[in-house]
Amino acid sequence: MFTRTYPNFAKGRILKTEMLENLRDYPHELTDLFLRDYSDGIVAGTEIRVGEDSLCIGPGIVKHGGMIYTLTREVELPYAATGRETVLKIRFYPAETEGDFTVCRAEPVLDEHVSVSSEELELARFKLKEGARLRSDYRNFADLATEYNTLNRLHAQYAGFRQSTLHPEIMRYFAAELMKSRASGTQDFTFAMQCLSVQPVDREAILHYLALRLGKEYKTYTNVQIHTHLTRVLEEAGSGGRPVTGGRFGAPQRMIVD
Repeated sequence: MFTRTYPNFAKGRILKTEMLENLRDYPHELTDLFLRDYSDGIVAGTEIRVGEDSLCIGPGIVKHGGMIYTLTREVELPYAATGRETVLKIRFYPAETEGDFTVCRAEPVLDEHVSVSSEELELARFKLKEGARLRSDYRNFADLATEYNTLNRLHAQYAGFRQSTLHPEIMRYFAAELMKSRASGTQDFTFAMQCLSVQPVDREAILHYLALRLGKEYKTYTNVQIHTHLTRVLEEAGSGGRPVTGGRFGAPQRMIVD
C-alpha cells in the first residue's frame, strides 16, 4: 500500500531511533523515487555566469552513480587565457566517514584534460585566446559551437529519461530561431513548442524529430552531431543560422539587379 509516515514530536514522548531515521531517510527516498528513471547528469540549476576572469557556478542538483548531489551556494573558479581547451567539470570523490556522518563530495574544477572520466561530469568547455574575452552570449544557434573565446555547453550531460540529453537552454535557443524562421510545417511548430515548454526535451524525441525532418533513418547522435543537424534544419527552414548583413536576422533578403 502507499504510505506517508512522519514522526510525532510531542512533550512527554520518548525520542526513538526510528523517528530520527525517518527524518534522515525520507528526503533522500523521495528524491531517489522522483528521479529513479533519470540518467546521470545535470538535474537542475548549475547555471554558469562568465565573469572577467572567473566562472561562477550557481546552486543546482546533479545525479551521478545513481546518487543525488546538491550545490547550495555559488562557487567561483578563476580562469586564464591559455589557448588550450579547458573543461569545466564536476569531480566526484569516494565517500568518507566523518564522525556520525558519511559524506559524498563533489566539486567543480577546471581541467585541461579534455577527456571526462567516469568520476566526472562536464558542465561546459572553452578555448580562450590571450587578450580575448570569454563570452556566453551567442549571435545565433550555430554560434553555440564556435571554437574560440566562447563558452560551449554542447558537451554537457543533462539528465534525461533513461539517457542523457541536451541542456534545455540549447533546445530553447533552437526553438526560438525556428519559430522566427519561415518554417511552417506542423512538425516544426509542434517540436518547437515542446522545446519551449518541456525541460528537458527527451533525447529520443530529438532524434525522432531529426529523422523525420531530414528524411533520414533514425540514428543515435552525439550532442555535437545533434547540434550540427539542428543547425541544418534552421538553414533549410530559411533562417540560415547566420546574421543577415544589413538587416534583421532571419529577415527575407532582396536582390537588386542593375
